[in-house]
Amino acid sequence: MIEGGRWVLLLEGLWNTIYIAVCAVLIGTVIGCLLALCKISKSKVLRAVANIYTTIIRGIPLATQLMIFYFVIFASFGMDRHLVAIIACGINSGAYVTEIFRAGIQGVDIGQTEAGRSLGLSRAQTMWRIVIPQAVKTALPTYTSEFIALIKETSVLSFIAVADLNKAGDLIRNATYNAWIPLITVAVIYLLITFGLTKLFALLERRLARSDRG
Repeated sequence: MIEGGRWVLLLEGLWNTIYIAVCAVLIGTVIGCLLALCKISKSKVLRAVANIYTTIIRGIPLATQLMIFYFVIFASFGMDRHLVAIIACGINSGAYVTEIFRAGIQGVDIGQTEAGRSLGLSRAQTMWRIVIPQAVKTALPTYTSEFIALIKETSVLSFIAVADLNKAGDLIRNATYNAWIPLITVAVIYLLITFGLTKLFALLERRLARSDRG
């Protein structure tokens, strides 16, 4: 793979994979925050919108969503495929993050809300000052798992010719007629990324746990 500078393809693919995943999870986080609040809202319309969104997005494979966005929705706009990938992955991630945050918020003891209201805080103030901070800590393990899962799911971006890590391995395999080395290399890189992030997030969780006890 070193011959012909093919290793550069892996570096470019790795960059695209990480860049798209990070941008997508940021979009998903914003969507998830807003729709999680909609899901616990008293408004039937907001709850219905959030439920429809999560049902549709979670019920359709990411690969299918990706192709719908690229070949149908944004086909006439000539949008860059990397941007389409970020939007598609972000919207997909948003549906899962919505449920993660919703579960985190509803997992906070109702007594916390009652205590905040008894202190004279409004419902919104109680939510942002008392409930949300606790919900974030509760949801963090599942949220970080979603980010790791999203990195692995970017392997379907080759469906719209995005040069992600998986696509880079495929290009090298086609050029060298050797499937063993490129595929194993890509698999090892994915493993190192996910393993490293798992350890990093576990460290963060332990520090947050210690801060709570302190």
